[in-house]
Amino acid sequence: MSNLSNKELQNKGIRLLKKGQKGIIHAMFSRLGLIILLLVIQGLALFGVFIWFSQFLPHIIGGVALYSIIMVLYILNSRMDPTAKITWLVIMMILPVFGAMLFWFTKSEIGHIATKKRVEQVIEETGNELSQNQDILEKLKQDNPGAASLATYLNRSHCHPIYDQTEVEYFPLGENKWVEMLKQLEQAKDFIFLEYFIVDEGLMWGTVLDVLARKAKEGVEIRMLYDGTCEFSLLPHNYPKKLAELGIHCKVFAPFTPFVSTHYNYRDHRKIMVIDGKVAFTGGVNLADEYINTRELHGHWKDTAIMLKGEAVKSFTLMFLQMWSLDEKTLDFDRFLNVPAPSNPNTSGYVIPYGDCPLDEDRVGEMVYMDILNRATDYVHIMSPYLILDGEMETALKFAAERGVDVKLILPGIPDKNSPYALARTHYASLLDSGVKIYEYTPGFVHAKVFVSDDREGVVGTINLDYRSLYHHFECASWMYDTPVLQTIEKDFQETLANCRVVTYDTIKSQKWYEKLLGIVLKVVAPLM
Repeated sequence: MSNLSNKELQNKGIRLLKKGQKGIIHAMFSRLGLIILLLVIQGLALFGVFIWFSQFLPHIIGGVALYSIIMVLYILNSRMDPTAKITWLVIMMILPVFGAMLFWFTKSEIGHIATKKRVEQVIEETGNELSQNQDILEKLKQDNPGAASLATYLNRSHCHPIYDQTEVEYFPLGENKWVEMLKQLEQAKDFIFLEYFIVDEGLMWGTVLDVLARKAKEGVEIRMLYDGTCEFSLLPHNYPKKLAELGIHCKVFAPFTPFVSTHYNYRDHRKIMVIDGKVAFTGGVNLADEYINTRELHGHWKDTAIMLKGEAVKSFTLMFLQMWSLDEKTLDFDRFLNVPAPSNPNTSGYVIPYGDCPLDEDRVGEMVYMDILNRATDYVHIMSPYLILDGEMETALKFAAERGVDVKLILPGIPDKNSPYALARTHYASLLDSGVKIYEYTPGFVHAKVFVSDDREGVVGTINLDYRSLYHHFECASWMYDTPVLQTIEKDFQETLANCRVVTYDTIKSQKWYEKLLGIVLKVVAPLM
């Protein structure tokens, strides 16, 4: 494809939307406009109730004080993250009545209650679909008891077995993944599953869709799931019907529903592609042109992905089917999980594909990251687009550096949003004090989610170092131990590092005053962002 001109590239693939049929302007005159209007009405209604109630405050000031004390005690004794507790306590202090209303409205999870129950039901019913090979686990215990204990934890949380003899290939850029993905899709014979956070019409999705449409005609079963946020500015609400005309089964996960949605949490942030149960892709790369650098938004887009071949693919198949089945009356997993997946006995190391669900109390993504930091002896090298940390994660990063571990963070040099960038910089001084080394990618935006440690352990997936990924989103990743690909990941980290500027105390001092102020103010509400 590199031999084609830009014009020829842009004309490749299928486009289902006419010019002007997507984006904010179109959406304002379609479903998006209605959604925004209803969300504004929802906010005004809540504020109106507060204003109405505030008329009685002079008469019940004592009651408000007592209620505030009760709320403070309740929050302090809840299982909430300590940083989130501080956020809510500040809100209660500033706006006792409205803050309490907002707290209970959010905690009620209106609009998510049915989803939560169904998620719990599906996970319970499918929790034994994949069994752990005890010989593999025992072998890892002999190699590294600490890594084996992490494997035990992951298998405890929602059926994530450990596998060996699984091939892993690493892609240092989205365009590398795109090329290989097209090759693998062309070889599909039975089924193709896609689950993505962002899908946008253009070259990348157009070429993928072209293959999917042809495969559907050949009888390959194709299922696609994308997050409801796409309906805001990227795809119209009838896009699944357009895909159905091509023979592709499509669902939208959690479309926005004003008046029954408490917040924009619980999004499906996963990126999964499974082909015939034999090949799987995951990582940070969505199905849009900025991810393959054919459209520039924030300079050069640095992203990563991996491809798995072998038994470990079944875990991604299971994760997809669990999400797909949330609105299905019957569960049909066997015919997709029982397909043979050829293993490679010449491939060393271990792989655990895993997911993280925001509707339970297990912060799987954060626990894996902190466990790697706590067991590291030489280095932990990290790439993340965002750095909005709770106290526990910040402590783990600092403690590793204070133990003499070389902790390096690569963050964007050109941010995609000002607010997360300002929040990230509020952590810089504290991390630098402990010896954590921070770098910013000068060519553009880093969207990769990568941990690599001691040449023996690593994670590539969708999980950012921010509250949304660690607490509020459905996520996925692959943990790897002693696999050959870890050397490739570390090499890519070093090559990326060569294109970064180092963050120093002078960097922090040179930050503009209004950016510092923005970070300070937003830090109070960071857990809610």
